[in-house]
Amino acid sequence: MIHANFRRLLLTGFALAALTPGFAVQAQTAPPNNKPLRIVLGTTAGAAMDTMSRMLAEKMQASLNRPVIVENKAGASGRIAAEHVKNAAPDGNTVWVTASANVVAQPIAYSNLKYDPFKDFAPVSMLVSYQMDFAVPANGPKTLQDYVSGARRDPAQAMFGSPSAGSLLHFLGVMLGSEAKVSMTHVPYQGSAPLVTALVAGQVPAAFLVISDSLQYQQSGRIRVLAVSGPTRSEYLPDVPTFKEQGFNVEGIAWFAAFAPASTPKPFIDQISKAMADAIRMPDVQQKLRTMGLDPVGGTAQELAASHRAEYARLTPVIKASGFKGED
Repeated sequence: MIHANFRRLLLTGFALAALTPGFAVQAQTAPPNNKPLRIVLGTTAGAAMDTMSRMLAEKMQASLNRPVIVENKAGASGRIAAEHVKNAAPDGNTVWVTASANVVAQPIAYSNLKYDPFKDFAPVSMLVSYQMDFAVPANGPKTLQDYVSGARRDPAQAMFGSPSAGSLLHFLGVMLGSEAKVSMTHVPYQGSAPLVTALVAGQVPAAFLVISDSLQYQQSGRIRVLAVSGPTRSEYLPDVPTFKEQGFNVEGIAWFAAFAPASTPKPFIDQISKAMADAIRMPDVQQKLRTMGLDPVGGTAQELAASHRAEYARLTPVIKASGFKGED
């Protein structure tokens, strides 16, 4: 299920793209290709993006009638994978599956990036979207307002962890601090696993997490989720209110999407985009994705392009106002 606001954004973007000069549906088809399609990821094996990509690869092999393999090129918060795909031949044999942070937040926060998400890549397909949440240890504050009140009294409580600096999770903390008028201190971790471990142990007073990474801990009572980041409540945590319900204008939907090297011919883009969207729509894939806290999308290249630019424009003032400068 896609949030209504998110779906409207996709459809509006598509309509705008259709009015753009030069936009036209082309009847070209990609020529036969027996070479493997490489899906390059900036994450390690076993991460949510990796699990999703391997499911898609298995389904796409049949529809494309060619091998589809997943390559993990983890490191530098996804930037190694980005540079690898940027330099790959635009021949329809390589795509980059990435989180929105790599093409939205990082290009705003990092002045020394070796890639431009708008010039060096061609949009292929929005794959899934997902909400994030704000959690505390099991014995922590019972409500978001309780947390904010405590953070105002005690700066040691005004700390929050995120899986990495420069991510949307990081900047949701910046938004919360601005809304609550609290000077929040960000503590970056090397991924979600060590952050959740620290949160369960009470080593960090709060954390922003992807719902899929916190769901089992919330359900088992090892952490307490105080708010979710979407415009509406999450179907995975229906009892947890949004930030806006609690009086804080904090909102963010992240996503995984596929991009190809710039100048990849449109017939290849269209072929891969359709194969990905078809795979995402398969009932067994959708069921598995939802158990991971991921909302299937399976959009077109034009919808991804519109959403990408809209999110970049929305987050630019937030990130610039935070003063955060990413460094390698």
